[in-house]
Amino acid sequence: MKLRTLAIAAVAMGLAGSTLAQMKPEDEIRYRQSVMNVVGRAFGPMIQMAQDKRPYSRDIVEKNTRVMETVIGLHWDSFAPGTEKGAPTKADMKIWSEMDKFKAAADKSVKAVGTLSETLKGGGDEKAVKSALGEVGKTCKGCHDDYRLKEARN
Repeated sequence: MKLRTLAIAAVAMGLAGSTLAQMKPEDEIRYRQSVMNVVGRAFGPMIQMAQDKRPYSRDIVEKNTRVMETVIGLHWDSFAPGTEKGAPTKADMKIWSEMDKFKAAADKSVKAVGTLSETLKGGGDEKAVKSALGEVGKTCKGCHDDYRLKEARN
């Protein structure tokens, strides 16, 4: 229930953010952190299943995939110029100097979540779903390895 509430809040924030001319940098930073929190909470149990650290549950994977489909693309525009600082963040400054590369990595994550969803809709078995989950994990990890700092900066 909390995950659904977080997802709804993230969507509402996204809609509100798109109607405003521009939010303050600190608000953009907090917004993207909120979206990433929802993504992490949805993906965490699924990657544990893919790694056989938790029993597989297709119901949980389907529910959490819907959450990820809803929110995975909401925060990418919150990395606009001028949002490099303003609140503590783990976003590496390379994001703003390598924006095309960063957006390509973001697009891979969105595509991988779409592939996971299609695998589920196509009746994919546990092995196929776990493989698709692994691909989502690789895209997330790749972006985090390249663009997320271990410690927050101001």
